[in-house]
Amino acid sequence: MPGLAPPTDDYEAAEAENLSLDERKATRNLLHGLIALAILVLLVIGLILAVPGLHQVGHEIDHMAFTWVALAVVLEVLSCVGYIIAFLQVFERAPIRFGARVALSELAFGAAVSLGGAGSIAVGAWLLVERGLKPARVAERSAVLFLLTSAINVLTLGAAGLAVWFGLLPGTNEMLLSLVPGCIGLLVFLAFLALPPISDRITDGRSGRAAQWMRVTSETIRATERVLFRWDWRVVGAIGYLWFDIAVLWVCFEAIGHPPPLAVVILAYQIGYLSNLVPIPGGIGVLDGSFVGMFVLYSVGATVATSATIVYHAISLWIPATWGTISFILLRRSRNEPLELRATMTERREARRARRAEQRQAAG
Repeated sequence: MPGLAPPTDDYEAAEAENLSLDERKATRNLLHGLIALAILVLLVIGLILAVPGLHQVGHEIDHMAFTWVALAVVLEVLSCVGYIIAFLQVFERAPIRFGARVALSELAFGAAVSLGGAGSIAVGAWLLVERGLKPARVAERSAVLFLLTSAINVLTLGAAGLAVWFGLLPGTNEMLLSLVPGCIGLLVFLAFLALPPISDRITDGRSGRAAQWMRVTSETIRATERVLFRWDWRVVGAIGYLWFDIAVLWVCFEAIGHPPPLAVVILAYQIGYLSNLVPIPGGIGVLDGSFVGMFVLYSVGATVATSATIVYHAISLWIPATWGTISFILLRRSRNEPLELRATMTERREARRARRAEQRQAAG
């Protein structure tokens, strides 16, 4: 890791212990999560059919335009592809097929098991370490991946909130529903950028575990900044991972025929997803209630919001859960196959320049 002293054997051992997961336990957790997810979905369907007050929700879902729902499915697939690209940008030495399967496995665990974003990335880290990658390096790059996707989230929240407040985008320009979330998103991102220089001043000339942890954290943030701000087309992966998923929700409103302004969908989505911190498989019930509550605050009808949210949640859960589970099974079957690491993009560019130079010399 550039800029840091090589980790000690104790540090490597500690990272290996932190990243190690029992294969049977991981497989069992995924299976149990999928079963729990299916049961919760059936309970939601049963409630819609049994509770008289929810009959209108069932009616709205039943009469959704099929073409819009099909588009929502395609957009969710594109969101998964965006995450694969983001993963391969951060772990750029990983073989493409192997990296894609690890990324999709992370999405499956994130959808079906109550892990949260960092927890599902830890599953990917285990899969990488198992195939021989150094635990310390995997831990650092996994943290970069988590920070990268989180940075896109807070930037999107800040931009949407401030755009609504200043009238650049249509929406509810009440201070608590536009300016406050916009400022929070912007301040969190600025704090993210300010942490490394602050940490450098605090840890200057100091030793100990706390100082070492702060230095490692600062270097991880700087590594994330290099990925985020360096010109590289692959950064569209992290952006697409979030934006395509938001588009799925907006398209579900279109399928009903009552779409709210796009900025309202973005703000309700970003704030509502904070409920995913509650450890429920797939966030069933918790995320839906949070979304509906936020949309009602933004003056969207409760029936329309509930209908769109339920369909969105079904698509955003089952596409990555299904695709990722298949990928995880394929990874387990090929776990004894050796990995052939790829050259980095910089190395590939330098190799192309060298070949062109050789060709020019041969032609001259």
